[in-house]
Amino acid sequence: MNIVMLTNTYLPHVGGVAHSIDAFSAEYRKRGHEVLVVAPEFPEKIPGEQHVLRIHAIQNFNGSDFSVALPFSPDLSERLDRFQPDIVHAHHPFLLGMTALRVARERELPLVFTHHTLYEHYTHYVPADSQVLKRFVIELATRYANLANLVLAPSLSIAKLLQQRGVQTPIAEVPTGVQLEQYADGDGGRVRRQLDIPESAFVVGHLGRLGQEKNLHFLCHAVAEFLQAEKNAHFLFAGSGPLQEELQQIFVRRGLSERLHMPGTVLGSWHRDSYNAMDTFVFASTTETQGLVLSEAMASGVPVIALDANGTREIVRDRINGRLVTEGETRSFVRAILWLHQLPQENRHALIRQARNTAQDFSMKCCAQRALDLYQPLLKSGWPMDDSLYTQWMRLRKLIGAQWEILEGLTGAAGAALSQTPES
Repeated sequence: MNIVMLTNTYLPHVGGVAHSIDAFSAEYRKRGHEVLVVAPEFPEKIPGEQHVLRIHAIQNFNGSDFSVALPFSPDLSERLDRFQPDIVHAHHPFLLGMTALRVARERELPLVFTHHTLYEHYTHYVPADSQVLKRFVIELATRYANLANLVLAPSLSIAKLLQQRGVQTPIAEVPTGVQLEQYADGDGGRVRRQLDIPESAFVVGHLGRLGQEKNLHFLCHAVAEFLQAEKNAHFLFAGSGPLQEELQQIFVRRGLSERLHMPGTVLGSWHRDSYNAMDTFVFASTTETQGLVLSEAMASGVPVIALDANGTREIVRDRINGRLVTEGETRSFVRAILWLHQLPQENRHALIRQARNTAQDFSMKCCAQRALDLYQPLLKSGWPMDDSLYTQWMRLRKLIGAQWEILEGLTGAAGAALSQTPES
């Protein structure tokens, strides 16, 4: 099977979508399938990069670390002619998502759309952020989903939410899987030594992008309060993003900077070893569709403390593999950390065992097979790819039709955003 994936974000950008596409692509290739990723350029280059077509893009859009791909590329059509895709898989409903729709319609190929993101929580990256814009992106994603042959949702709660929003296309739950073997034997001691964290310290950890949508002010205030109560506790806060200095100051103002450890973005063995250095992983985001880091933490044997929200409640089971905090108050979150910290060793080991058991349900092998099984019924066999005038004319007609669907979707979403009340 030849699968072309079109995405507005990809490596070297660090984030859940980029990681998901890279992980699925690698697993598909292991099974003998071909994958071509179409993604924007980023300032950093990946030496020797293969199986990727880079599209010209606006760098560091609106001061962020995102690249905004220009939705047309003179190289794309020629590359696709050589690649001969069987499936078009879009990972966003706009920009290169629109390109994915045009490619699918023009070439009479099935379109699969993964709804990775609750886009209304990311409109602060756009200069004209407003409630109307939030409603617009909800409508746009919903209308785009209804143009696809299949929608993949990273969690059951997101699948239900998409149905509530009016998605009529078949929806299947396919979370991003974890390569369990990569997290089985992390060297947390190495990370502790390099960051000067005592071996006896209780380490609260978080790993992820330091962006506004992650509810990190709440998280940092809760962890700082816990550190003030427990003098032998440290905070391993890995990641980078626009809020990095602002969040660091929360600990500086409380005199806790010596017990705050911010190594920046962790990759490769540092990524795995950082989890292993933690005693608990804390997570306060309420905007996730899955929360891949939760599965990674549990695969490392680290119990998770998280706010109850979409993308977390399918993974975290309260007092079984961590704590699921239903109250949105800082003090409630602090109490959950204290509860885990004060557990007898035997009870904490039970949490660790259950965390590893939970991770088994999110193995990359299982998730990739699930996606491939869903692709199979969509395949269209016997469609000729030739250069006859008739074929060229039919492709042009389908391209015009796709452009009309895009225009209709945009105008419809805009109209709905202006006339409707915000959706949940």
